[in-house]
Amino acid sequence: MQTQSIAAKTGMGTVELAVTDANRALRFYRDYVGLRPLPSDGPELRLGAAGRELVVLQPGVEHPVMPRTSGLYHLAIVVPDRRELARVIGRLAGLRWEQYPTDHVMTKANYLWDPDGNGIEIYTESPEDGTMGFANGTFVAYDKEGNPRSGRDPIDLDELLSHLHEEDKLDEPMPAGTRMGHVHLHVAVVGAALRFYHNLVGFDVMGHVPGTGFVSAGGYHHHLGLNEWAGRGARQAPPGHAGLRRFTVELPTRRDLADVTSRLEHGDVRVVEEGDGFAAVDPSANRVLFRAA
Repeated sequence: MQTQSIAAKTGMGTVELAVTDANRALRFYRDYVGLRPLPSDGPELRLGAAGRELVVLQPGVEHPVMPRTSGLYHLAIVVPDRRELARVIGRLAGLRWEQYPTDHVMTKANYLWDPDGNGIEIYTESPEDGTMGFANGTFVAYDKEGNPRSGRDPIDLDELLSHLHEEDKLDEPMPAGTRMGHVHLHVAVVGAALRFYHNLVGFDVMGHVPGTGFVSAGGYHHHLGLNEWAGRGARQAPPGHAGLRRFTVELPTRRDLADVTSRLEHGDVRVVEEGDGFAAVDPSANRVLFRAA
């Protein structure tokens, strides 16, 4: 039973990933994704958009992502409009990087993987095109006329690329307004993950079907996706593999942060102060940092 909803203006912050090769990872996130390096005091690589930190890369592991383990399914960066999504897709096409532009109706998304197998989604909101959600125990999508859609069609690339201007440069970095839209996790058991993120943390459940759940704050379609697609009971990868190290949930105020940490502690979850926030571990061994924005 949920005791209290998390603050409506809660959002997602920095995602921290382990990578094998620092130089290769830097080139990918800078030249392919479009993020820009930020100052760092240590060996980690900090990247963001218009000065806003989005991804931290921790180099030094020996192996790429291990399949069928708990952890990151994808981090999801949201760009301000279709023009910026078109710029990303055009840039990746020119660099011949494998990508999967997908029309979710209410969002336009592009899926790819970094050189170590960390999943990435880059998307823009398009609620004017219709909706996607859950009904009768499954996913449903409808266009703006109310016609059913798969929600997984390829994007109309001719229409999307028409939003680029003739003078646009494909290598321009992601602009101001770019942010971490959501994080999608592989979990061992969706029910246990929902008890943690809904009952204790306070996210609202936006949809739940067998093997999958989506939760959010303030009515957003989802801030966290939870799935068992790596296998029910999936375990954390052994040390030395690339993958998720920590993701961040940003609360609007210190009071909102205190509310979340109090609920976790009352739920017998160990909460540890780290930097400017408080860290906990979910039932699938995914580490999450809660901080005030």
